[in-house]
Amino acid sequence: MLKQKLSNHNIILASGSPRRQNFFKELGIPFTIDVRKIIETYPKELKGTEITDYLSELKASVFSELSETDILITSDTIVWKEGKAMEKPRDAAHAKEMLANLSGKFHEVITSVCFTGVAFQKTVNETTQVWFSDLSEEEINHYVDTYQPFDKAGAYGIQEWIGYIGIDKIEGSFFNVMGLPTRLVYKTLLELTTK
Repeated sequence: MLKQKLSNHNIILASGSPRRQNFFKELGIPFTIDVRKIIETYPKELKGTEITDYLSELKASVFSELSETDILITSDTIVWKEGKAMEKPRDAAHAKEMLANLSGKFHEVITSVCFTGVAFQKTVNETTQVWFSDLSEEEINHYVDTYQPFDKAGAYGIQEWIGYIGIDKIEGSFFNVMGLPTRLVYKTLLELTTK
C-alpha cells in the first residue's frame, strides 16, 4: 500500500544506522542512503523532545538540493533520564558508567523523525518509557566488552543481550527504543503522500 503511494517519490534516508536502514527494508519502503556529517550540538536550554526535534531538523539543514519528488528523512534518538540527555558513549569506560547509571532505574527513550521536501518540513517524535532491573558490574562489563554499544544512545541496544536480561518492562514502542518509531514513520509517510 505505502510502496504504491511512494512510487512517485524518492525517499532519502540520511542515516548510517544499520538498524534504521533495516527498518525501512522491512517496512517495504524503497530508499537511497545519503549521510552527511554535521556537528551535533544544540542549545543547552532545550529539554527532551526539543533536543531530538532540533537535531533531526539540523541534520536536514545540510541538504539544499532536493528535487520535487524527494522526501528526506532524518532522525535523532536520546535517552532522557532525570532531566538530562544521555547520548552515545565516548568509549568503553563511559558506556559502563552510563549503564551503571541506568541500572535499577527508569528512563525515557525519545526519537524524533524529520520529513523534508521542497515545500514542506514535518517533524514527529515518540517517547518510550523503560525500566531496567539491577545490573551487576560483571553483567555491565560483559555486555560492553562483548557488544561494544558505542553507536547507541544510552550505551545499550534493547534487542541485544542486555535487553534480554536487564529490561523489566517498557511502555510504548519497542522499535522506538531500537531507534525508529516505525508505526509513526509509516503513518506520517502515508499522510504526506495522500495529500
